[in-house]
Amino acid sequence: MPELPEVQSLAAYVAEQAVGKTVDKVAVASLSALKTYDPPIDALKGATLQSTNRCGKYLIFDFAADLHLVIHLARAGWLRWKDDVPTAPVKPSGKSPLALRVRFDDGSGFDVTEAGTEKRLSIWVTRDIDDIDDVATLGVDPLTPEFTTELLAELLHAAGGSQIKHTLTDQRIIAGVGNAYSDEALHVARLSPFKPSNKLTPDEVAALRDAVVDVLSDAVERSKDLPAAGLKTEKKSGMRVHGRTGQPCPACGDTVREVSFATKSLQYCATCQTGGKPLADRRLSRLLK
Repeated sequence: MPELPEVQSLAAYVAEQAVGKTVDKVAVASLSALKTYDPPIDALKGATLQSTNRCGKYLIFDFAADLHLVIHLARAGWLRWKDDVPTAPVKPSGKSPLALRVRFDDGSGFDVTEAGTEKRLSIWVTRDIDDIDDVATLGVDPLTPEFTTELLAELLHAAGGSQIKHTLTDQRIIAGVGNAYSDEALHVARLSPFKPSNKLTPDEVAALRDAVVDVLSDAVERSKDLPAAGLKTEKKSGMRVHGRTGQPCPACGDTVREVSFATKSLQYCATCQTGGKPLADRRLSRLLK
């Protein structure tokens, strides 16, 4: 799943390639992904791209005439830049991974695709980003000065007994952190993913805040200036525990363990994070006793 660092890098890459260019053609291949009808998607034709940005894990493309293209890549979506976009008509199809194609006036552009059968990718065209409820209700961005230890303490207290893993990935609380980077931050902070949010000590809150910022900042720096095609490989190569089940922990050498759920999994180090006790591999896991 693309998270804050990858989305930020995609936004920067498209800006480098396309700011100042005018949309020649735009076509939606996945009608279910398009969440708005006014303005229509065709309103982007003839509009010039002025800037790109992100809000949490949402890609934002700002066009002239106060038009914004907003894309949430969800679990299996991706943006693929093309120097030469095909001119053949795009036909809506439930079988193709193609969801959206944007072609600029010089022939370059990008495809937005979504792999698999679980279609969650979302596309909006809007004149006001705050009209998109999912964007308007995003929590604090962890790479802004507002994300202080004091604020995090307040957020964790308000989350009550919710497991810290869940709290970190709730976009209404902290925007941009997903499954992978929450695993990484919890490992750096030496915290169990199942510890109740309101049970962290002040020192643990401070360690967690620093870990979130450091993990995300490091990932952003590593992916800086990379083309879209190289971001997935860079993300995977930089992970300490996420996606590394069965491999040695880079901090202590213990075996990285996994807890599997219905559609995803988390990875952790028992020695570093749970006092050596393995977590039961169940959705409602608690420390084995």
